[in-house]
Amino acid sequence: TIDTLDPEFIGKSKVIRKSSLAKGHGFSVAATAAGQGNNGYGFTGICSNCSIYATTYGGFKTLDQLLELSRLGVKVINCSWAGTRYYETAQAAIDEMFNNGTLIVASAGNKPWSVNKGKVLYYPASYDKVISVSTVMHRYETPEDHLLISERTGKFYGENIKNYIARTFGFKDNNLKGKQTSYPVSTKTLNTEVDILAPGIGVFRYGEYALNKKVDYSQYGQTSGVTPLVTGTIGLMFSLYPCLPVEEVEPILKITSTNIAYIEANRVFEGNYGAGALNTGRAVRFVHDLYDETQTVYVENQNFSRWDFKLTAHAKQVYLRNQKFTDSSTLHIEAKHQITLGENTTLKPDELGVISLEINEGLEQACDLRLRENGED
Repeated sequence: TIDTLDPEFIGKSKVIRKSSLAKGHGFSVAATAAGQGNNGYGFTGICSNCSIYATTYGGFKTLDQLLELSRLGVKVINCSWAGTRYYETAQAAIDEMFNNGTLIVASAGNKPWSVNKGKVLYYPASYDKVISVSTVMHRYETPEDHLLISERTGKFYGENIKNYIARTFGFKDNNLKGKQTSYPVSTKTLNTEVDILAPGIGVFRYGEYALNKKVDYSQYGQTSGVTPLVTGTIGLMFSLYPCLPVEEVEPILKITSTNIAYIEANRVFEGNYGAGALNTGRAVRFVHDLYDETQTVYVENQNFSRWDFKLTAHAKQVYLRNQKFTDSSTLHIEAKHQITLGENTTLKPDELGVISLEINEGLEQACDLRLRENGED
């Protein structure tokens, strides 16, 4: 639950169904996604001018409380909770919400890789048409920037290094130039249904501040705390272009994510961590450029062998470079002007994949971009 009179939520929130306080969990999640900006209090949420509708959590079998939000016109729903049971009725509810134009973003779960090894799915994150979020590190640029020595073993290890999935990792034979080895116990839930990762360490826990006046930050990468970073990003995308097709949001998040496959320590998790690390700035810029006829929008630096990608582009040019769509991935781009296949571009689907590139000069925008000037709301 949240307090609609709290400084971060006042004038922009409504409680649809009351829930338990849950140690301020709802405060933290809502503030991360959409806490009010420029008010001299707390901290600024990702989509600081987005409205918040709060409801209860759970209802795993029917998701009635989420359907209620969708029917009220909510565009994106954050689910920072998880269960292990699959229900066809819940999938039907998600399908209805998707058809209504509502996206569900959900935490992938908090069991470490050492326990489930990618074999356990959690819900609603693992339902079709839900964006499943797990954690990635972000604080230090290189292992040398945060190299530590274990008090127990006397061995070197790195912690919270940018774009590393595991919070901690070591070095084979304690050789700093040797093979890097992720510590599975420091890695939250990963599986084949995870779509994207978001920073899991150092997220401000607003619930502690609002309720206990304590300044506290996440330390262990719980996926419930990182999920609203993605939810807030989607809020920004819709704020910029309210007519953005719901089926194109997840493709944009994945296309603009940071490819983290180059990191040796991540390779043990290949196929279980989604497209890579969330990049909010690139995602929002991508939406802008898609619908600005003076811009070139770039699809680049990723290697996709699965998932469905659909883009509608009014940009002057869609430019693919250093980009791969292979195996069972599908790509459909409908562009008003031009599509260019640049250097190091590979389009090679198998019998399950499809590539479709189409120019439609009669393509019309459903609405205009909503740009802010001079810091105005």
